[in-house]
Amino acid sequence: MTGEQPVLPPMSTVVDKSDTRVREMFGQIAPKYDRLNHLLSMNIDRYWRWWTVRKLRPNRSEPILDLCTGTGDLALAFHAYTRGETRVVGADFCRPMLDVAEEKKARRKLQNIEFVEADTQQLPFEDHEFQIVSVAFGLRNVADTALGLREMTRVAAPAGKVAVLEFTTPRYQPFKLGYGLYFRNVLPLIGQFLARNDKDAYNYLPESVGQFPQYGALVARMEAAGLHDVKFYPLTFGIATLYVGVK
Repeated sequence: MTGEQPVLPPMSTVVDKSDTRVREMFGQIAPKYDRLNHLLSMNIDRYWRWWTVRKLRPNRSEPILDLCTGTGDLALAFHAYTRGETRVVGADFCRPMLDVAEEKKARRKLQNIEFVEADTQQLPFEDHEFQIVSVAFGLRNVADTALGLREMTRVAAPAGKVAVLEFTTPRYQPFKLGYGLYFRNVLPLIGQFLARNDKDAYNYLPESVGQFPQYGALVARMEAAGLHDVKFYPLTFGIATLYVGVK
């Protein structure tokens, strides 16, 4: 599977993924981010996180790091799976998104989980610290993908796992055509209407997915970052894909 190259839709311009644009964009939509995610995915995003945690099977003794954690859903899923016995850290460089995550933590009165403001490209953690380093629907927003992957690998423990859950382009018809029409035409209209912002956040979504390396191309990036035994697992007809590599 690692040699397969994706067929991506043609894009006319390079997506602006500058740190400033991404931080401001997600800051503007933070209050409505969760509700729109669940609505636009018809709640399938909850299943993807649930499946990811069980595929990774974290132990209850070593810490876990979730990057680009946003409102903290994947970090919270790790916390639930380990019954709060494992230290879970969620990191993001967008403060308004972390504020929502902190509200969830406080509302549920959770212990042993923390949310910190940090850039995936320059992590404030020691080498070899975490049994799992994950990122869900966020690596494509990191300005320097290769640097982000190297940092993820650096802070992972020896034999630890680096996991990337990301949107992908479905590969098989007729689902590929139908989903492509929804993803590029319907979803941006609904998203922009319900979460108004001046950064075109819901046009950015399909554009960023279209230009991000997928399947074998991302596997090659992860291997170049120092990971081995990298595998990918398409979910829901290839709408999303989980990539897992070992340090």
